Amino acid sequence: MKRKHSLVLVPLLGAAMALTACGSDSDSGSDGGSDAGSGGGDATGKIGVILPDTESSVRWESADRPALESAFKEAGVDYEIQNAEGDAEKMTTIADSMIGSGVTVLAIVNLDSESGAAIQEKAASQGVATIDYDRLTLGGSAEYYVSFDNTKVGELQGQGLADCLGDKDANIVYLNGSPTDNNATLFAEGAHSVLDDMSNYTVVGEQAVPDWDNEQAATIFQQLYTAADGKVDGVLAANDGLGGAAISILEGAGQAGKVPVTGQDATVEGLQNVLAGTQCMTVYKSATQEAGALADVAIALAKGEDAETTGTTVDSSDDSEVPSILLDPQSITKDNVGDVIDDGGQKAADVCTGKFADLCKEAGIS
Repeated sequence: MKRKHSLVLVPLLGAAMALTACGSDSDSGSDGGSDAGSGGGDATGKIGVILPDTESSVRWESADRPALESAFKEAGVDYEIQNAEGDAEKMTTIADSMIGSGVTVLAIVNLDSESGAAIQEKAASQGVATIDYDRLTLGGSAEYYVSFDNTKVGELQGQGLADCLGDKDANIVYLNGSPTDNNATLFAEGAHSVLDDMSNYTVVGEQAVPDWDNEQAATIFQQLYTAADGKVDGVLAANDGLGGAAISILEGAGQAGKVPVTGQDATVEGLQNVLAGTQCMTVYKSATQEAGALADVAIALAKGEDAETTGTTVDSSDDSEVPSILLDPQSITKDNVGDVIDDGGQKAADVCTGKFADLCKEAGIS
């Protein structure tokens, strides 16, 4: 069943918005009058966006916020963007404040499905349309879900690790994302769907990292590494932060660069690790593309229109179908790090610093 009204599926016409300078933890603005975004009339509503934290990934403030600001400013809509800093109660308080201030569309990156669903229920009771951004809220009531194909993200990670390991027998450790994040479940499922069919690989450890916390990830990986007597040949790390935590432990054991590690988000540190050979790959999800897709949906709702979608996503809690815009992620290795920089995902000046300058030149990045 559909969670909301049925929609005609049409190709996504997401605008590619240029990144601008990062804003503060709370920002709002309106340029008025522009006709950018979905639909034909002026947007008359106000859009609120709540980002999840600054710890799970640097992307939220360094990439998503400026991309969203650029998109909303170009569309000439009132907007407010805040960050919950990993606190579900704070996210609820922010949502209440935004609803009270008159937002007509609210997009959230939930910290967990229970608190996210409660926010969406409160919003619906006040006539506020809601959007799940990046993470699906299980049991929620969002009209739309905007994200990347997260199962494919995991598949790219699994295939990337297999490519780095080759045909040899190998012991693998999985360092999964937060157990409260539905995306983390999809990443792991995608990776397992690739690696479980390869009989030469043996899983010698697997654990989720609460709240994507990198410090906890280092402790967890140290424990898994010790339990395996150091006989770990590859690490399926769900994002660059967790990958960096694993690399820090491998460095202490003299194994960094010898044990392939995966990642996700194409962060500056992740790309530097890929260039240095301590991380074998990452997955790039263009924040500009995802933010542009969210802006299209939010602006359409602000105008009282249906948004364009690419399909539906099943909410596993009740088998409902959520109208969705799912974008394609890209596997990044040392050979194509430049693709991220060319797309505006990171700046060469940030990646190619110090000892990484020569590595960038070798990779054809200037």
